[in-house]
Amino acid sequence: SSAASDVYKRQVNGVRACAGKTLLQDLNTLDCDVVCLQETKATPEQVAEALSGLTGYHLYAYSAEKKGYSGTAILSKELPLSVKMGLGIGEHDNEGRVITAEFQDYFVVTAYVPNASSGLKRLDYRTKGWDVAFLAFIKNLERSKPVVVCGDLNVAHQPIDLKNPKPNYNKTPGYTQLEIDGLTTMLNSGLVDTYRHLYPTTVKYSWWSYRGGSRERNVGWRLDYFLVSESLMVKVKNSEILNDVLGSDHCPVLLSL
Repeated sequence: SSAASDVYKRQVNGVRACAGKTLLQDLNTLDCDVVCLQETKATPEQVAEALSGLTGYHLYAYSAEKKGYSGTAILSKELPLSVKMGLGIGEHDNEGRVITAEFQDYFVVTAYVPNASSGLKRLDYRTKGWDVAFLAFIKNLERSKPVVVCGDLNVAHQPIDLKNPKPNYNKTPGYTQLEIDGLTTMLNSGLVDTYRHLYPTTVKYSWWSYRGGSRERNVGWRLDYFLVSESLMVKVKNSEILNDVLGSDHCPVLLSL
């Protein structure tokens, strides 16, 4: 597909560390119109410094109040009509997890959805608080124009989306029924999981634990998504998971419109 049609997403697990590897080279090679980053673990100034070797983009970064934690960024070749940080709800906006860029035909939302955490101690917050507020935010945007949601949604939606579904079900963050139901609600509301729509039986993952050679053995999870409003599906040329791109415990996903 042409570079002028691409939206790229990468869960970087620290943009400063990733920039020290192949991030800038990868971005220059892919030459996408819009780049969405999650888990930057940096202030806006630090993100700008880490990406200073990349030219031709407008950069918008949003950091958590807690230093070195969470954080998101959007880079766009085209100047957005507007940019909004957060959901506009105080209890959800202290971790820098959402940026919305408005373009002529659609919104692009980069999201780093909260993890339920070890012992599932944030499960209620994530599913009863965050998921509800985030979906309401997306549906409100859709009143104006279609939406592209990209990011680490921190859930494997179906058994096909992780290597070992049975031992992880209702025990491991990212594969509890409450988290699964949250994504199902989003899809039932009129959003489309572009990759699974195009490739209903393909097994491909976007995240691997650093432990035990998980990536080498492909013991992974599909946690990273492009969701789009149903009305945008006619413009979706492809949705890809770029397993060959290294540098993080996540690999990038790519949407071509």
